[in-house]
Amino acid sequence: MTLMTWIEILATVANLLFIVLLIRDRVISWAFGIVGSALSVWLFVHAKLYSEAILYGFYVLFGIWGWIRWYQRQDYNPVTRLSLQQHAILIGTCSSLALLLGYYFEHHSDAARPRIDAFTTLFSFGATYLEVKKVLDAWGYWLILNGASIWLYHDRKLDIYAALIGVYTVLSVWGLWQWYREYQQQELADTAAA
Repeated sequence: MTLMTWIEILATVANLLFIVLLIRDRVISWAFGIVGSALSVWLFVHAKLYSEAILYGFYVLFGIWGWIRWYQRQDYNPVTRLSLQQHAILIGTCSSLALLLGYYFEHHSDAARPRIDAFTTLFSFGATYLEVKKVLDAWGYWLILNGASIWLYHDRKLDIYAALIGVYTVLSVWGLWQWYREYQQQELADTAAA
């Protein structure tokens, strides 16, 4: 096996542990996310998916922020929802920035698949932000992003990562279900307290 294959495998294991532990509401999940993301940066630079490399670099920073935020809120870290206006702002902002980033990489680099890479990158920023804030809607964004990412990674011969994203899709359904149940329980508790 090549060094890049080993890095892809180690990053895959760390990233899987991140998602599973995140769904289970464990603060330590963020440590695995940081390690998996750091390894992924190197992998994506090698594959010439520069937007993905930038994304995973930011995942390291999001991981540090998430770890601190979730640690500080261990006693009470409720699931929340976005309003329609917040969805519109998120979609508009991510789409606009993705168009700019895709254009830049298309005309100023040797990036492979710069447009879809930019869209998956920018919307992943948004979805990760929602995860840190523990917003239920994050999982819906991930379900859509995962489909595009499977194609992108397979296209770039990152088949282990394509399979990982397939697993992420299943885990996203589980995460949506778990966080939805928690959200419903919170709503019932709030109603009973009122």
